[in-house]
Amino acid sequence: MDRIGQGPARPRRPRRAPLHPGAWWLWSLSLGTAATRTTNPLLLCLLIAVSAYVVATCRPPTPWSRSYGAFVKLALAVLVIRLLFAIVLGSPIPGTHTVVTLPEVPLPDWAQGIRLGGEVTAEALTFALYDGLRLATLLICVGAANALANPSRLLKSLPGALYEMGVAVVVALTFAPNLIADVQRLRAARRLRGRPDKGVRGLLQVGLPVLEGALERSVSLAAAMDARGYGRTAQVPAAVRRTTAALTLGGLLGVCAGTYGLLTAEGAAYGMPVLLVGLAAALAGLRLGGRRSLRTRYRPDRWDVRALLVVASGVAVAALLVLAAVREPTALHPGVVPLVAPTLPVWPAAAILLGLLPAFVAPEPKEPS
Repeated sequence: MDRIGQGPARPRRPRRAPLHPGAWWLWSLSLGTAATRTTNPLLLCLLIAVSAYVVATCRPPTPWSRSYGAFVKLALAVLVIRLLFAIVLGSPIPGTHTVVTLPEVPLPDWAQGIRLGGEVTAEALTFALYDGLRLATLLICVGAANALANPSRLLKSLPGALYEMGVAVVVALTFAPNLIADVQRLRAARRLRGRPDKGVRGLLQVGLPVLEGALERSVSLAAAMDARGYGRTAQVPAAVRRTTAALTLGGLLGVCAGTYGLLTAEGAAYGMPVLLVGLAAALAGLRLGGRRSLRTRYRPDRWDVRALLVVASGVAVAALLVLAAVREPTALHPGVVPLVAPTLPVWPAAAILLGLLPAFVAPEPKEPS
């Protein structure tokens, strides 16, 4: 029916299917892999900016999407702690530019190699800053995956052989987002009642309800898992069980041997073939192991073109940064002895910008006003 004084109501566009959660995790882990290949602070800050822009553009309005800010704060805390360790405990990096000299605490002979206090050099602080920033970038990339991927849908996408282990992993991954949502809800309620929500007093008065809510959520989760037959397995022939175990174990051993071969100069000839054979055997074992899992999937997530583009953008960033670490090691790892200013390499920076592709192919649609 038309509204008075208005034209006919416009039909709503059908909502696009959400992106596969595995695509977000692969994209985020690829950015994290790229972060491990460099200590250049300019490239690391660019990776953080790319992940932040994609999260701001693509994250859904859900409770777990608010966890990104908590991961950013955790990354800042890690960076500060790394710098404090370098100041208090010293650093093996030699330096000539002394920033400050702290009182040194004498230690016994059995504690040789450990120093408390003493000279703090600019070279040691710079090395600690680069190292801490790399770890902080990795944490922020993991936080982007937590903010973008739906944990329950990720669990539905796991193979049947990994279902029980996947439940444990998903419960662990959702702990931090649920805890953050509880804290925000309780702090908002205390502000509405005119009670303090900051400081030690506010933290203590919020902590008990948060723990109570976590306990109630755990009991409800256990009851729901029991009602859905968690842990129930089907009867399969003994030959299938033995074949599954042999393929899975042999495949994992092949993956380890192939990875070792790729990392050493002697195993360059056999590393890749052994790795591929091991992956194929492990996947076949997981496929056979899925027969023991008695569960169905309602509306399973599909790997569409958007998901493949998201994964391809992340893999491209990781591959190009790995290549850049081999071709231009000095640009990706600026020296600290002697102390030099980092420069922004052009083509590695352009490769990182490929990670912005999800913001254009899978943005979160805005609700019409």
